[in-house]
Amino acid sequence: MKLGILGGTFDPIHLGHLRSAEEIGHQMRLEKVYLIPSATPPHKTDEPVTPFSHRLAMTQLAAAGSPLLEVMDLEGKRPGFSYSIETLIEIHNIFRPDPELFFIVGTDAFMEIETWKEYRRLFDYAHFVIIRRPGSSTEKIKGLLSKFQLRLRGGIGRDIFIAPSGNTLIIMEPTPIGISSTRIREMVMERESIRFLVPESVREYIIEKGLYREHANPRQG
Repeated sequence: MKLGILGGTFDPIHLGHLRSAEEIGHQMRLEKVYLIPSATPPHKTDEPVTPFSHRLAMTQLAAAGSPLLEVMDLEGKRPGFSYSIETLIEIHNIFRPDPELFFIVGTDAFMEIETWKEYRRLFDYAHFVIIRRPGSSTEKIKGLLSKFQLRLRGGIGRDIFIAPSGNTLIIMEPTPIGISSTRIREMVMERESIRFLVPESVREYIIEKGLYREHANPRQG
């Protein structure tokens, strides 16, 4: 069972998130890609975050447009901060006996992985798929990987590394879509249209619930 895992604050989820998940899922021949909204992001304690119930609802609306994508409400059911290592362990327990997990993460987030809880153990539970942003340096990623004892194994059109656990780390560059959740929040606050930046169902939900009208958060996402 090959499953993709894409976590995020999803505040709000947008077409860039969805296109990356869809494209990686098909290219890697994954059976499902699970979108997992972070309930209490440990790296954003000083920043306002939209209530989890809204972010979960928007993610569920967005995933409904693809048979490949599904939403898991794991982190909303756990107390405390939403740590990736705990989520991966929980998914392994759900999909026993031996799921093959592909943890999808953007370059910016991956470059901060040393600040994550028990980050070295993550490579024991999942393959990694790093979404390389256009213009970002692959060399910086490779420099970080050298600390983790990952060895390079060339692939066709992509960089593939092997962790000591035997799991792989793959650098991919899906079709670039220059959208950020930060900019979407700003546009809503400024009364600008966000049509075609998010699924229509998500746009309607944002309007119905009056989200992002009072202020825009400075954080990236």
